[in-house]
Amino acid sequence: MRHNSPVTATPTQQPEPVLADPVLLDSGAVGLARAAAQEEAGEEPVGDHVGVLAEDDASVTHLFEAERAGYRGWSWAVTVAHAGGGTPVSVSEVVLLPGNDALVAPDWVPWHERVRAGDLGVGDLLPPREDDPRLVPGYVESEDPAVEEVALEVGLGRVRVLSREGVLDAASRWHGGDFGPRSDMARSAPARCGTCGFYVRVAGSLGAGFGVCANELTPADGHVVHVEYGCGAHSEVEVENIPAVPVADLVYDDAVLDVEANAPESSR
Repeated sequence: MRHNSPVTATPTQQPEPVLADPVLLDSGAVGLARAAAQEEAGEEPVGDHVGVLAEDDASVTHLFEAERAGYRGWSWAVTVAHAGGGTPVSVSEVVLLPGNDALVAPDWVPWHERVRAGDLGVGDLLPPREDDPRLVPGYVESEDPAVEEVALEVGLGRVRVLSREGVLDAASRWHGGDFGPRSDMARSAPARCGTCGFYVRVAGSLGAGFGVCANELTPADGHVVHVEYGCGAHSEVEVENIPAVPVADLVYDDAVLDVEANAPESSR
């Protein structure tokens, strides 16, 4: 129902007149509207009559303060109508409406705009948006197993695949993440992942810049890493073992020992 701008009044004033049937503005119509609001409010009191809205020539909406907990600044809005002479005034609708300073819930945000990375838990289902710009249509499946094998290798045979925007979005996110070339680990590494034996290059267009680490001893194990990322566990790292204490090439003892023969057993 469309409302015009409200004509407000203080609790001690009568609402300003509006262009509507005078029967809808008299005390009987106001009383009928209050009773309807009170029925809807239950045991909670209905406040003062604070305004009236003209809907059309045959209906108006009366506003009453809502003294309901948690509804500061709201009003009961009761729409009453009159069909003409000889007919009673009737109640069309009773609703709560917020005012300019009312406490209202924030605007509803679609789920795909609220979900963040890491929100998906065990057993959760997270379907993509129908118009997800990260995906584009793929190709239908073939009945030839040989074609299927090749198609899956190059990204065909699936309903949807990554779009150019999806590829660039993933590349940007991975490049700037913990396993990108600007991370603290990468800046202090002796060599880059692109030359490491544990580096497994990913397929497709992302393979030029990304792979997966297969070294279980590193924090990046099983993660997508940039080709310019690196850590101290590079496959070609060599450590020179230098003894802490120098050892002489020849060790000898020049002490002189005194030798004394034992007395015969019979003389003891």
